[in-house]
Amino acid sequence: MCNLLLLAPLVLVLGAAPDVPRRVVSLNPSLTAIVLALGADAQLVGVDEYSSQQQPAVRDRPIVGGLFAPRLETILSLEPDLVVWVPSAQQRDLRRRLDGLGVEVLVLPNHTLDELLESIEVLGARLGYAEPARRRVAEIRAAFASAAASAQPRTAPRTLLVLQREPLYVVGGGSFLAAMLAAVGAENVAGGIAEAYPRVSLEWLIAARPEVILDASQTPEPAVQFWQRWPSLPAVADGRVVTISAAEVTLPGPHLERALAIISAALADEAERP
Repeated sequence: MCNLLLLAPLVLVLGAAPDVPRRVVSLNPSLTAIVLALGADAQLVGVDEYSSQQQPAVRDRPIVGGLFAPRLETILSLEPDLVVWVPSAQQRDLRRRLDGLGVEVLVLPNHTLDELLESIEVLGARLGYAEPARRRVAEIRAAFASAAASAQPRTAPRTLLVLQREPLYVVGGGSFLAAMLAAVGAENVAGGIAEAYPRVSLEWLIAARPEVILDASQTPEPAVQFWQRWPSLPAVADGRVVTISAAEVTLPGPHLERALAIISAALADEAERP
């Protein structure tokens, strides 16, 4: 479930101090990736455990705790002038305590595509990298436009993007992942579900009849082998089950054009099958 937790809905950005922060603690791997992509890694003095696992460039930085269990004492020991995070209900008390101690907290949304792109620009401006942030956002928008243009000649396949198999979590409507599916010309069979990353039943899956299954779950059993248990699914019957990398696709970070290319290539390969 760790990947799903990264995708939780977020809240509004707080006000920023006028001075460029020199000691930044990131409590989310998405934000850590943005800091690195903008070239502001020298300002990063501490990260959450998941960031350390995902980003080799920060493995020498102090770890301030788990993704949803950061340690206040460790954070304060690093003397940060800015803490950035994507909050959860578990972090509310920590947020209040940091506010009470006068530590600036920047809360950045990354649930929808627009929120994520805005977060890149807001964080870039706050760290003194406004122009690299604007360029990064422009490149992502251009990639979406290019993917959409390339997808127009293809028939939109009924597609399911799986985040976890047991229990079954998929991509619903509204998130940046849903926006990527739309951009590459896929019909998201779970797009009508309001929840962004819903848990669905086997009965729902069979009734949905996806023609393509994009499997981003992180389990040892190969996707094709796992889904063969349900041969009535069109995606299984037609051999259109595709494994995609969760690390490269599901992180709401600064390189969405790469994730978009992976999904687009998977669907293009499937479209070329007889």
